[in-house]
Amino acid sequence: MRERVSVLAKKVGMTSVFDKSGFIVPVTLLEIKVGAVLRVCISGAHGKNVLIGFDKKDSIRKKKGWVRYKDAFYGTLREFVVSPLCLLAEGDPISIEYIRGGQYIDATGYTIGKGMAGGMKRHGFAGLEASHGVSISHRAHGSTGNRTEPGKVFKNKKMAGHMGDVKVTIQNLKVVDRDTGLNVIAVKGAIPGSRGRLVFIRDAVKKNVFAERSL
Repeated sequence: MRERVSVLAKKVGMTSVFDKSGFIVPVTLLEIKVGAVLRVCISGAHGKNVLIGFDKKDSIRKKKGWVRYKDAFYGTLREFVVSPLCLLAEGDPISIEYIRGGQYIDATGYTIGKGMAGGMKRHGFAGLEASHGVSISHRAHGSTGNRTEPGKVFKNKKMAGHMGDVKVTIQNLKVVDRDTGLNVIAVKGAIPGSRGRLVFIRDAVKKNVFAERSL
């Protein structure tokens, strides 16, 4: 299997396009962050580790949080395991040309955070009866504890708590179009995260990358 490095993108938003048959296809627009290979590390069991710097800037005002490599600054650093057939040399650029039209990708991002939520909204509980005898506890999630044995609440029990802002990967998304001038690609379907959040995209692992290749 050929394992290439992932590409960092920023979620621009969603829109829709027409396919060849005239049907409307919902797509997510992703702006590819320009990057470069900063270092090729020692070979491992499955390939070589490649350090990639994304969000390249020639000059910045505030240097906090940025890493300088030669004459450029990078806002995000990530390390990937790459197979020998897809090994990149130090200094090779990462741009929109790395993603080809018609290929299938896997997108990893963080879902929209919704703050603290109760059991009904977070887990879809039905709640208690909204009739006589229930008092003011219609949206309560019911009993959570136990008796003397074991005398505790088990871990991972579905209860009220923080909802959203979790890492999610959506697989087998098709790149239906790309704009090399704007560094933007259009991916069929929805991708987790709000507008402006960062998304990592890589070649699909469960599908032929270039199956049914077409724009």
